[in-house]
Amino acid sequence: MSTQNHSLAKSRIAVLGYGSQGRAHALNLRDSGLDVVVGVRQGGPSWQRARDEGFKVAEPAEAVTGADLVAVLTPDMVQPKLYEDAIKPNLKPGAALLFAHGFNIHFGQIKPRADVDVVMVAPKGPGALVRSEYERGRGVPCLFAVAQDASGHAEVMARAYADGIGGGRAMLIKTDFKEETETDLFGEQAVLCGGASALVQAGFETLVEAGYQPEIAYYEVFHELKLIVDLFYEGGIAKMLQYISETAQYGDFVSGPRVIDAGVKARMQEVLKEIQDGTFARNWTAEYAAGLPNYKRYKQADLDHPIEKVGAALRARMSWLQPDAPKAAEPLRKVG
Repeated sequence: MSTQNHSLAKSRIAVLGYGSQGRAHALNLRDSGLDVVVGVRQGGPSWQRARDEGFKVAEPAEAVTGADLVAVLTPDMVQPKLYEDAIKPNLKPGAALLFAHGFNIHFGQIKPRADVDVVMVAPKGPGALVRSEYERGRGVPCLFAVAQDASGHAEVMARAYADGIGGGRAMLIKTDFKEETETDLFGEQAVLCGGASALVQAGFETLVEAGYQPEIAYYEVFHELKLIVDLFYEGGIAKMLQYISETAQYGDFVSGPRVIDAGVKARMQEVLKEIQDGTFARNWTAEYAAGLPNYKRYKQADLDHPIEKVGAALRARMSWLQPDAPKAAEPLRKVG
């Protein structure tokens, strides 16, 4: 399959990293007819996997040498050192740097030379979905942005890359590095990861402390969350209201705002301010440099929470969650 936009047709693309996003991007770009080399450390599992899947594989410095576009798809905290050690000394004049998240450019952890294009293409989905949607002839919506346009056609190139991974089949939304970075961090911290897990844990603790069985508490505040999130995902709040009972709707209307009240929103605004002014980035960078002592403690506390022990025992009896289980869609039902 050849890409519709030929601005990358004769370009050599180095994809650095072969994890979730790196693998999906590399495979999709290759299937779009583009020339891809994968840059990873020799001897690691990613090196062998990329070779087994038919890619030219090289150490990052070698992959960057001669590349027209370098897609930096390694974890955020790894990127600054990777840039200094492997990218900066080998990036040819007039090449382009591409990121899937704006963190290091926006917060100044990486400062590219003035002669290179700096762009972002950020699929709004995990790598597995980016790949599977491409294979189905569809795509995952992508954000794209230009931080530095040395060539005068950086946006065209970013759009071509997005097309190459399938994003153009779905939707491309133009943004900038600041907006993508700050909204992405806020979403993760306040709602998707931090907010949701803290809400679930608090609900579980409230029921168990009131004398209810932990297993029942797990089902009511954790397990069934997927049913609601799937409805949100498929049709917004309107679809959720359509498929839950009137009792659940009334409880939503009168109790939801009591739990998530103006105080919660005010604290969300504090979180956003710390993201915007760089406090979070500075703290996270310092934490990583110190060897992640607090990170490890916080993570272990989550893993040791009673909801995890209860959930593991219950999930072990859910045959549909096992790796070899058939993937049949569960019919929608009224919830609540």
